[in-house]
Amino acid sequence: MIVVLKQNPNPAQLDSLIAWLEEKHIEVNKSVGTTHTILGLVGDTAAIDPDLISALGIVEDVKRVQEPYKHANRKFHPEATVVQVGDAKIGGGTLTLMAGPCTVESEAQIVEIAKRIKASGASILRGGAFKPRTSPYSYQGMGEEGIALLKTARAETGLPIAAELTDSAQLPLFADVDLIQVGARNMQNFALLGVLGRQEKPVMLMRGHCATYEEWLMSAEYIMAGGNHNVILCEGGIRSLEPSTRYALDLAAVPILRRLTHLPILVDPSHAASRSWLVPEIAPAAVAAGVDGISAEVHNDPEHAVMDGPQSLDPDTFDALAKKLTALHDYLG
Repeated sequence: MIVVLKQNPNPAQLDSLIAWLEEKHIEVNKSVGTTHTILGLVGDTAAIDPDLISALGIVEDVKRVQEPYKHANRKFHPEATVVQVGDAKIGGGTLTLMAGPCTVESEAQIVEIAKRIKASGASILRGGAFKPRTSPYSYQGMGEEGIALLKTARAETGLPIAAELTDSAQLPLFADVDLIQVGARNMQNFALLGVLGRQEKPVMLMRGHCATYEEWLMSAEYIMAGGNHNVILCEGGIRSLEPSTRYALDLAAVPILRRLTHLPILVDPSHAASRSWLVPEIAPAAVAAGVDGISAEVHNDPEHAVMDGPQSLDPDTFDALAKKLTALHDYLG
C-alpha cells in the first residue's frame, strides 16, 4: 500500500499516522520527493482501511500495490536511488565505468590494470577472487589472497574494489571490499541474499541466466527486506538458442526496469558477448538505452589470461571505448 501525502504535511499528524501504522506491525518507508512525500507500507495491509487513511487531512491519495516486490518498487520510491561505492556514485544521471579482470592473477597484473583503467576514466575496479565454475576441476580463483591483492591495487590507485562473494562464510573476508557482487548463479540463493541484507555494504545483483524481471526484483527484495537498500542491478545476459554468443544481452531490461524500480542498473557486455571485439559494438547500445553504468572485463595480457581472455578488452581498447561511451552519454544528456 502507498500513502501519498499532501505538500508540507503537518509533522505531528504525520508522526501520529506512522506510529499508528507501526502499532499494527506495518513497516513504513518514507520517501521524500520534490513535490510529494510517499509512505510505502510493507506487511499485512489487508486489515488497513484505505478510506480511513484517506480521510486524514494530510493525505492526498491511498493506493494498493499489486506487485510482490515493495522495497524495490518505484511506486514506493519515485526518486531514483543513488548508491555510493567508495568515492564513486552509481545512479542519478551519471555514467559509471567499472572494469577489471575476470580473475585476479598477481599483484603486478591487478595493479597495472587498475592504473590503466583509472587513467581511462573508470571509477571502480572489479576482479574475481572466488570463481564459481561449472566443473569442480576448473580454476576456482585465488580466494583470500585475491582479495588482498585487490586491496593492494586500491591502495595504489584509490579506486574502490568490487568482487564476487559465492558463500556467506566468505563474508568476513569482504569486510574491507567496497562492493559485493552476487553472480548470476547465486541470484536466487535466498539464504545468501538474506545474509547480505543484514549488512550495509553495497551489493551488485547479477540477473540469473533464466530469470524474469520480477524474479530478479524479488531477489533484490530479499536483500532490501533485511534492511540493506544499497542494491545495484546488473544485466549480463540470459540464455537463448543462439550459439554465437554465450548469452543474449537483454537491453530491453533497462527501460522496463526504469519503470518498475528505483534501483540503479548496470550492464555487463563482456559477460554476455564472450568475444572481446563485440563488447565495443554493444556497450554503446546500453548507454543509449539509459543504463547507469557499464561493467567490462579488462586484462593487460588477454592472450595469456587464466580465465576469459577471449572476452577481455586490452587497456588500449578499453580506453577508446571509455571515451566513446562518455561522449555518447554526454551527448544524450
